[in-house]
Amino acid sequence: MKRPSLYFTDDHDLFRQSVRQFIEKEVVPHTEAWETARRIPLSVFGRMGELGFLGLPYAEAYGGSGADFWFSVVFLEELARCGMGGFVTAVSVHEYMAINHIAKAGSDDLKARYLAPAIAGQKVAALAISEPDTGSDVSSIRSTAIKDGDHYIINGAKTFISNGTYGDFVTLTVKTRPEGGANGVSLIVVDLDSPGITRTKLNKMGWHSSDTAEIRFDDVRVPVENLIGVENSGFYYLMESLQLERLVAAIMAVSGAEVALDWTLDYLNEREAFGKKIGKFQAIRHKIADVATEIEMAKQFVHHTCWLFTQGEVVVKECSMAKLYTSEMQKRVIDTCLQFFGGYGFMEDYPICRAYRDARAGTIAGGTSEIMREIIAKIVVDAVAYKPAYA
Repeated sequence: MKRPSLYFTDDHDLFRQSVRQFIEKEVVPHTEAWETARRIPLSVFGRMGELGFLGLPYAEAYGGSGADFWFSVVFLEELARCGMGGFVTAVSVHEYMAINHIAKAGSDDLKARYLAPAIAGQKVAALAISEPDTGSDVSSIRSTAIKDGDHYIINGAKTFISNGTYGDFVTLTVKTRPEGGANGVSLIVVDLDSPGITRTKLNKMGWHSSDTAEIRFDDVRVPVENLIGVENSGFYYLMESLQLERLVAAIMAVSGAEVALDWTLDYLNEREAFGKKIGKFQAIRHKIADVATEIEMAKQFVHHTCWLFTQGEVVVKECSMAKLYTSEMQKRVIDTCLQFFGGYGFMEDYPICRAYRDARAGTIAGGTSEIMREIIAKIVVDAVAYKPAYA
């Protein structure tokens, strides 16, 4: 029996069915192949573009749906049920992180050249912030873009870049005023086949189906028209959009924990020990009760934060809390669930093993748990307030 929802309508439910059908029929059967190849065929992006999945929040003028944010919530929840952290990362980075800046602050020309083909799944996008010597401290990045006539000359290096190996373009964070600190950061769109770019694929513990790269830029010439928004405003664009990134991560962490619990319940109802199903043992049942409670509490807070986001609220605190709690929760939940599989949980043939590896990145990517705690502390303890940047 379907329970009433404060957030989801019948249209959202129908959309959920279509996404779930796509995941079950066109994604899950290829899990082993994509994990082994350590990449996703570009044709899958094209297929998602055909289905309208890659432009949910974006304007119809560029091929998007202009749909309310709850359609994105549905999409992300179902996406995470595929059981491949790498696939989930590649798609979410493309749609909600890399092209989000172009949609919000890019020129009409940039939208036509990059946003529209990204929505159609014809071009795959990456977002490059982290550097070999700089992670969370964005204001201290060293990559530079120095203006030379009608071009920028870009030099530097980026690392841990999802979609960076096989992607088509990158939303790049650079210093256009090297001495300016936070006030010298800009965002520029760069084609990844440009002369002077070297891409090196990184070997990761998890997220095997996605590609992650280190990218070097040596005197790469990029037209000044590829600047996103106002020069030297990139830091503030990032600070606002990082909240969406963290909310997206929280949505997927909850759903990833849910699917791990589903796998575990199936196993508990199949596996027998001492003459009965192992799901009948009190020690296991009570642990499952704790896990289910944690997931449900996290889901309710994430949905509430999504609602605040749809109301136009500045939700830096809530998004940081959601990302902190859900990423740590997913890690705990999957660890607990794996334990109930015994030796089988340690075998690569079981999806819970892959989920265990993939979940470990959740407390690091998109801002570490330590950084989330510091942001929350600044707001709660120091009464720091944040304002919208794109406006």
